[in-house]
Amino acid sequence: MNLLEELEYKEKWTEVEKMLLERFGKKPDLEGILYLIGINELGDVPEKEFTKEQKQDLMHIATCALLAQSGYYEYDGHDKEGWPHYKLIENPPAESLQKQELLLKQHIIAYFED
Repeated sequence: MNLLEELEYKEKWTEVEKMLLERFGKKPDLEGILYLIGINELGDVPEKEFTKEQKQDLMHIATCALLAQSGYYEYDGHDKEGWPHYKLIENPPAESLQKQELLLKQHIIAYFED
């Protein structure tokens, strides 16, 4: 990423954080953002609190939905409980944690721009 791309990325990421801060009253971390996207992808939120496993599933759904933008995953329908499922098309690049986080953040920016 060149300097101009990095500045643009940082500016857009700051806009996403600002939007979430204004909407929810606090700035969520990356896991919190994935959780929110997962809930958005689920659509129909149950009355009761999500279990720890369901929260992890929501973050996985968000990751799949985000990486589907680049063709790594493909939407594969909903199960009988209404949870979305994705199938792996191509493994994302096995990068360092920093690069994985950057990839997710770039996809999060695109998600909120749409």
